[in-house]
Amino acid sequence: MKKILIIGATSAIAQACARLWAKQGAAFTLVARDAHKLQAISTDLLTRGANEVQHICLDVTQTHELSAMVESAAATLGTIDLALIAHGSLPDQEACAGNVTLSMGEFENNGTSSIALLTLLANTMEPQGSGDLVYISSVAGDRGRPSNYLYGSAKAAVNTFCDGLRAKLFKSGLHVMIVKPGFVDTPMTQGLDLPALLVTSPEKVAQDIHKGIDKRRDTIYAPGYWRLIMLIIRYLPGPIFKRLNL
Repeated sequence: MKKILIIGATSAIAQACARLWAKQGAAFTLVARDAHKLQAISTDLLTRGANEVQHICLDVTQTHELSAMVESAAATLGTIDLALIAHGSLPDQEACAGNVTLSMGEFENNGTSSIALLTLLANTMEPQGSGDLVYISSVAGDRGRPSNYLYGSAKAAVNTFCDGLRAKLFKSGLHVMIVKPGFVDTPMTQGLDLPALLVTSPEKVAQDIHKGIDKRRDTIYAPGYWRLIMLIIRYLPGPIFKRLNL
C-alpha cells in the first residue's frame, strides 16, 4: 500500500492523480485551504478504493506552520512514499506589475512556499532511503514571457531548486521529479483565451505523471509535445523573441 501526501489536493491535476492512486488502494494525507472541498475529495477517494484518507486544512504560504504539517503527515502515514506538491495560483501579470505587495505574495505562493515544502519533505523522507518527491511546475518556467513572467519566474526558481535537490538526494534513493504541464482545462485557466488544440485534460496530465514516476523521470512535459514547443521558444533569438506577443 502506497502512502501519499498531496499538498494542494483540491487542484484539478492533484485530484486526477489521487483518483488513479485510490484505485490502487493507497492511503492519503491531503492538504489544502478549503475544508469543505477536502472532505468531499476524501469521501470520493474512499469510494474509489483508497485504503485511508486524512486531511489537513492549511494555507501553505504560512511557512511557520509547514513543519508541523509535515510531521503530522509523516506520523499519520508512518512513511511518506510519495509527496506531490500541486498548489499554486495563476496571477494577473498586469496587476502584479503595478503592485509590489501583490507580486511578492504571488511569488511566495508559487515559488518560495514550494521551496520550503521541498526542504522539509526532503529532510523527512531522505532517511527512508526511497520515495518520490513530485513538483507540479509549468512550461511557463522555461522562459520568461510578457504575459506571465511573474508566474514563470517563480516556477523557474523552484525548478532550479529541484534540479539541485535531485542531485543531492540521488544516492539516498529519494527521487525528485518536475512536471511541466502546458495548457490544462482547469478552474485556474477558465476564461483564458487558449488555443484549443493545445489544451489537455487534468486526467491526461495525471496519466503522464503516473508514467513518469514509474520510469523515475527527472522532468516530464505534459503532454509530451510541449517539450518541442518549449525547445523552440527557449532558443528563439532575443531580438525576435521580445517582439512576439507571447
